[in-house]
Amino acid sequence: MSGSDPEWGKSMSESEEFQRAPSTHMQFVILGLLLHGPLSAYDLRKRFTAGISLFYSASLGSIQRALQVLDSQGWVTKDELSDSGRPKHLYSITESGHETWRGWMLSPITDSDAEQITLAKVYLLGSMPSENRVESLALLRRRADADLERLTVLRAGIHVAPVREQEQDVARYRLATLDYGIRAHELMVRWLDELESA
Repeated sequence: MSGSDPEWGKSMSESEEFQRAPSTHMQFVILGLLLHGPLSAYDLRKRFTAGISLFYSASLGSIQRALQVLDSQGWVTKDELSDSGRPKHLYSITESGHETWRGWMLSPITDSDAEQITLAKVYLLGSMPSENRVESLALLRRRADADLERLTVLRAGIHVAPVREQEQDVARYRLATLDYGIRAHELMVRWLDELESA
């Protein structure tokens, strides 16, 4: 998916500041999980395995690297506890980490992996105040609408383009993948509509 509107109503300080930081979307997912209390890297791994891995997988090593970045940014703090003689690090989100996460949730998706990011944001949406949820869902819906329109226009152009007889089978299956993309986006739009009206 591609295409984004930089004028989606967010200020530079809130919608773009986090994009300049050396972070990945997994780090924002981790921040969202830490909103509910301190967790270790192993705890976070369990959270990913229990549900998030259905749309966003992460190894223990990648989680640990993400935590190091978050710690260096001042978005989390690390406390060491002794558990049966073995040190255990618990990570807690800071106020700046909370604001950074909120900025991510209230910013338009500009990446190509919009479906994955949309699912991650909806998964974490319950951690936001209700008035912010409406704004976040509106941004997700706007991106889904834009991508659906782009794919629909692309399909219309393909239908009017002539196809040589020896290439019809190739064109058929390429068109089938495009049809899948359109149907998936139509489903996402209906799903987001249901969430907005709930």
